[in-house]
This record gives sequence, C-alpha cells and structure tokens, in this order.
Amino acid sequence: MTRAFVFPGQGAQTIGMGAELAEAYPAARAVFDTVDTALGEDLSGLIRSGDIETLTLTRNAQPALMATSIAALRALESEGVSVAEHAAFVAGHSLGEYSALVAAGALDLGDAARLLRVRGDAMQSAVPVGEGAMAALLGLGLDEARAVAREAAQGRVCEAANDNDPSQVVISGHRDAVERALDLAKSHGAKRALLLPVSAPFHCALMGPAASAMAEALDDVEIADPVVPLVANVTAAPVRTGTHIRALLVDQVTGAVRWRESVMRMAQEGVTEIWEIGAGKALSGMIRRIDKSLATRNIGLPADVADATQSL
Repeated sequence: MTRAFVFPGQGAQTIGMGAELAEAYPAARAVFDTVDTALGEDLSGLIRSGDIETLTLTRNAQPALMATSIAALRALESEGVSVAEHAAFVAGHSLGEYSALVAAGALDLGDAARLLRVRGDAMQSAVPVGEGAMAALLGLGLDEARAVAREAAQGRVCEAANDNDPSQVVISGHRDAVERALDLAKSHGAKRALLLPVSAPFHCALMGPAASAMAEALDDVEIADPVVPLVANVTAAPVRTGTHIRALLVDQVTGAVRWRESVMRMAQEGVTEIWEIGAGKALSGMIRRIDKSLATRNIGLPADVADATQSL
C-alpha cells in the first residue's frame, strides 16, 4: 500500500487539541515546548485551556495547528513510523504545507513556528478588517465557481481561493464582490453559498503585501530538500528541492490552494491510502469526495497512533 501524509489548515483548531498526545508521548510534548520557545510565549497553554476566540486568531491558529500536527507525527515516530519509510508524499492544506515541510525534514520546527507567526500577522494586516471576505460555494465545480467570481468582481478582486473537492470551492476577495457572488452562485446551480467566519481574504490578489512579507522572512530560513516529495498547493505537483519550495511558499500566499488536483495527483502517482495527521477530519472528508477509492486514516489521539501503527 502506497501512503501519503497530509496536514490540515485553518479551521480545524479546537481547545485541547493535542493535549492527550502530549500527556502520552514525551516527543509530542517536546514539540509544544519547542514552539513556545520559538515564539517566546505560552502558545501551548492557549491551545490546552485558552478560549477559542483567541486561538482562532490567524496569528495563533497557524502555529498552533502546525504544532498539533507535528506532535501527532512525533508520536507516530516514537512508535517506529517515519515519513521516509512509510510515506511516498506529503501535502498540507494552506498553512498545513508548513507542517508537511517540517514532517519531511525541509523546515526546522522552530523556524516553521516563527514563519507562521509572520504569515498570520501579514495576512491579517494585508487588508483592513471588514474590507475582505471569503465564501464557500457548495455544489459548484471549479469552472462554475470561477465564472461566478468573474461575474461578481465588477472591477474588484473576487477569485477562486480553495479548490477543495468536486463540490466545494471557496472564493476570496473584496467583501462587496464576494457578497455579490453569493447571489450569483444560486443562479449558477450552487446548492448553498455562505460567507465563512474568517478574518481576512486569504489566497487572493489582496494578499500581495503578505506575500512580500513572506518572501523577506523566508530569505532568512534554511529550507532543505524534503525526504519525500511535497505535493504543492499552487502547482498540485510534486516538489523535490528546497529552492523550488521557497518560491512556492511565497506564491502560495496569493495563489489558490489546488487541493482537489493535489489529491488526484497523489492517486495518479500510486497513492492508495492517506493519513490526515493533526486536528480534525476535514481533509479526509474532502479526499473521500475527490476519490472514493482512497482509504483515509486520522491521527489526532493516542488511540489513533496505536491503531495506525498496528495497521502497518
């Protein structure tokens, strides 16, 4: 069985995520300690017992979700499961790409935490609060969603931001344009169209200032070649060198997350099972809607680690 490890993005955060892993596995606990040190604050305390509104702030959610994913991976590694031996590819949804790069040895854990703090702050400050929005169009494919976005734009920014699965595309841009798209989507056959509770319009041209900030931050960080290829968000293709990854991480800030195509590419490359490592199960649901033949497994609790280890 050929396997890929994938890592979730923003929206999967919950208070207490990773706590049981940290209690059961010293290697998982060490991840949270390292991230706290890298950021110079008690992020793990917020994750463990803070309030969800503060955790959901982009600047907190991004490093917190990465830490939880890597804690789950370190728990797996302590039971003899490794990326190099047990995965053919890694991939992550938006910020999850940073988790994937840590998992594949391309990024240092502390560097990833600091980069995600910069990324979260830059994405939040790129557009004044209230001026941008994102919306999920359910029941439309990518071509239809793009047509809706073009029609709604009227000189403003409105773009397909996340191609999640065959029936779910997220659009992003100026609030007025995104709100126009909600009404247009129904006439194009959408089953539902709803604004998302996000604080900024991610993965669209309005994130240009954030892309510049990330380019500057990434210049100071070493990115090694991953031990297995990363299937990148913006190309939906395997990437094998740190130099290429560095450029794509900048492009990713304004570029669409091509998740549907990424999963399809992994399947074409022979992947038959995908493990979602970290908080939540959102990616597994998308994967099943993309290709029902792909087996999925979630790794977020000590019992999941035990079950996954026994399955090998």
